[in-house]
Amino acid sequence: MKKRSNPKLGARSMYIIYGALFLLLALRMLSIQITDEARGENLSTMTEEKYVRESTIQARRGSIVDREGEPIAEDTLSYKLFAVVNKEATPKNSEKKYHVTDPVATASFLAKHLELDEKPLRKMLEEAVAEGEKGNRWQVEFGKEGRGIGHEKKKEMQEEAEQLNITGLEFLEEKKRFYPNGIFASHLIGYSSIEEDEDGKLRTVGKMGIEQAFDNVLVGKNGSINYDSDSWGYILPSSEKMVTPAEHGSQIRLTIDQTIQNFIEDALTEVEEQYTPEKMSVVIVNPKTGEIVGMGQRPTFNPETLEGLDESWLNEAVENTVEPGSTMKMFTLAAAIEEGKWRPNDTFMSGQYSLFDKTIRDANRVGWGRISYLEGFERSSNVGMAYLLESIGDKRFIEYVDEFGFGKKVGIELPNEAEGVVMDTYPSERLTTSYGQGTTVTPLQMVQAATAIANDGKMMQPYIIQEIYDPNEEKVLVQNEPNQVGTPISKETSEEVKNALASVVSAPHGTGRPFALTSYEVGGKTGTAEIPDPETGYYMSGPGNYLYSFLGMAPIDDPQLVMYVSVQRPTLSAGEVGSTPVAKLFTTIMEKSLKHLTVVPKEVEEVETIAIDSYVGTSSSTASEQLREKQLQAIVIGEEGEVTEQYPAKKSELAFGSSVLLKTSGDVRIPDFTSWSKKMVLAYRSLSGLDIRIEGDGYVTEQSLSEGMSVSPSEPIVVRLQTPEQMFQFDPPVEEVVEESAGTGDDQELLEEPLPEENVTN
Repeated sequence: MKKRSNPKLGARSMYIIYGALFLLLALRMLSIQITDEARGENLSTMTEEKYVRESTIQARRGSIVDREGEPIAEDTLSYKLFAVVNKEATPKNSEKKYHVTDPVATASFLAKHLELDEKPLRKMLEEAVAEGEKGNRWQVEFGKEGRGIGHEKKKEMQEEAEQLNITGLEFLEEKKRFYPNGIFASHLIGYSSIEEDEDGKLRTVGKMGIEQAFDNVLVGKNGSINYDSDSWGYILPSSEKMVTPAEHGSQIRLTIDQTIQNFIEDALTEVEEQYTPEKMSVVIVNPKTGEIVGMGQRPTFNPETLEGLDESWLNEAVENTVEPGSTMKMFTLAAAIEEGKWRPNDTFMSGQYSLFDKTIRDANRVGWGRISYLEGFERSSNVGMAYLLESIGDKRFIEYVDEFGFGKKVGIELPNEAEGVVMDTYPSERLTTSYGQGTTVTPLQMVQAATAIANDGKMMQPYIIQEIYDPNEEKVLVQNEPNQVGTPISKETSEEVKNALASVVSAPHGTGRPFALTSYEVGGKTGTAEIPDPETGYYMSGPGNYLYSFLGMAPIDDPQLVMYVSVQRPTLSAGEVGSTPVAKLFTTIMEKSLKHLTVVPKEVEEVETIAIDSYVGTSSSTASEQLREKQLQAIVIGEEGEVTEQYPAKKSELAFGSSVLLKTSGDVRIPDFTSWSKKMVLAYRSLSGLDIRIEGDGYVTEQSLSEGMSVSPSEPIVVRLQTPEQMFQFDPPVEEVVEESAGTGDDQELLEEPLPEENVTN
C-alpha cells in the first residue's frame, strides 16, 4: 500500500522557494537603487543615452549677391533620393508596399530620370534587394546624381512612380547650392561641392573663385536641439529643450552689376556662336572707384551642372597672361607726354626702324610715308613708338611700366592671380615692350593701368568685394572703399592721352573706327598680339592665329567705364578682320551699359535732308543745275540729253551732298566709283546695263577701268569694296615668329634658330 503525500509539506516548500526568490530580488533592487549600477554599467547614463535625443539645425552657407543685393549664389532646399530595399519597411498585411518590389522596372525608371546607365543600375538594385530580403540591408543611394533634386523634379518623379507602381523610393530634404543665373561670371563666382569631412559629416566646400577664396566666410556652423523623449522618440511633455542656434555663413556683396553682366554674357554667347573663337575675355571697371562691374569669358561653365568646366579652369582676366599687343602703346604715349617728349605735329618716316641688327616694321610692311606722330598713333605705327621710346629713354620708360602696375599683382580678392613678366633686360626687349610684344600682362592689369588715364592720372585698384555682412550679429564685417594705388601721370597728361585715344576711333584712318558708338564718344587702342606655340617655342603662324583686343573708355570726356575685350583665334569669313568680333563685343556691351547707367548721350547733330523731284523728261543739264541748287550732285549715265530714269525716285529724302543718278541715252562713260556704297553701285549697274562685277562689301576702293573710259555693255568692270574695318586694320605678317621667353633681345638660348630680324604688332 502506497504512502499518501502530505499536502501541507508541499505548500510549505513552495512558500520557502518563492520567499527566497523574492528576497533575492528585493536585495538586488536595493543594491541597484543604492549603487545606480547593473553589470558594471551606470543606469542613469544608459537611460539618458536612450531617451535624450539630439537634432541638428543646419546652418546656411552665406549667399553671394550683386551690388543691388540680387542673389548670384545661395542655399536652397533640395532632395536626396534613396531606395528602401528591406521588406521589413512594409508593415504586415499592408496593401501598399514601402520597399522596392521590382528592381528591373525601378532601374529603368531611375536611369531615365537620373541619367544613369540602366544596366549597372539594375545589377546594383537586384543585389541590394537580395540583401534586403535577408535583412542585411535597408536602403541604397545613388551618388551625386541622386542629390540636389529640385521640388518640381521630385513631384514629377513621385507622380510617375505612382502611375507605374514603382515602390520603395523616398526623398530626404537637404540643402543645395543654387546659382539662379546659370552661366553668369562663372569663373569669378566659382562653384561648390558637397564633401565628407574627417568626422564623416557632409559639408559644402567652395572650389573656385569667390566660393573658394571666401569659403571660411561663407561656411556656417550647425546648431543643435537636445530634448528628452520616450522610447518612441516623441518629446516628453515635461522635457526642457537645450537649443544651440546655428551660425549661418556671412553674405558677400559684390561690385558686379547684374544687368551689365548679363549684357556681357549675351554678347559673348552671340560672338561665340558666330566666330567660334578659342578664347574670349571681357573686364569692365568703374575708373573712378576701381569697382569691377562685369567680368566674363569663353569658354565658361554652368556652376549648377558643371557642364563645360573641363574646357577651362582659369579665370582668364586674373590667372592667365597674354601679350598686350598695341594696346600697350597707350601707356608708351602717356610716358612720352608726361616726359614732355610728345609733339603730335612733328613728323617721322614710317615703315621700318632699326636697332643694332634688329629691324621692326609697321603692320602694313611699308608704312605710310612721312606722317605726323599723331597720325602714327592713330594708325598704330610701331616705328612711331620706337622713336618715342628714343626720346623718353628706354630705362625711364620701364620705370613708367612699373608705375602703371605691370609685372606685379593687382591684389584682387581672387585666388591664383598672375603677375606677368616685363621684358626689360636688353634694349631690344625694352623696344618691343613699347609696342606690346614679348612682355606679358593680365587683362586686370590693363584695366587698372587705364584707370589712371580715365581718372585724371589717379590709378585705382580693381576690387570685387563691396561688403561682407554677418546675418547672425546683423552687422557689416568688411566694407571695401576705393583705393588709389598710384599717380603715374598728371591730370594734364591724362587729358592729352584721352584726346589721342579719341582720335584713334574718330580719325578716317584710325584703327579704332569700328569701335565708335552711336550715342557716346569712345577713346581706346586696338591690339593684335601673336600667340606662343607651346609645341615649337615660337609664335603661331597662319591667318587668324592672333589675340585681337581693344582697351577703351567712354564717354571720353569723362569716362564712366573702362573696358578690356580680347578674342583669340576667331574663325573669320571672307572680308572680315580680327577686330570685327572684338568691335561687336565692345560696342554692344559698352553702349548698353552706359545707357543702363543713365549716362547722358552726346548731342547728335540732326542731319538735314531734302526731298528730290522727278527729273524724268527733263534735259540732263537742267536736272543737273536744279540738283546743284539743292546742294546735290548729278551723275549722268549716258550722253547729254533727256532723262529717262533716275535713282533715287522722286520725294526721296537725301542728305546734302548726296548723289542722284540720271539715265539718258548714248554711250556710257565710267565714273569714279571711289567711296561709293554697294547699294549705289548696284543702282548704277541696274540703270546702265553694264556688266559690273562687285567684290567685297562696304565701299569701293578699287575699279578695273579708269574714270572717263567709254565701255560697251558686254565689257566687264570689276569694283572692289572694303568695310571700314578692312580699310584701317592689318594683320601682322604670318611668316615672322618670336620665341616668347627669349623676347626679341640677345638672349636666344631657348631658340633652335636665331630670331627673325623683323617683328610687327598692330
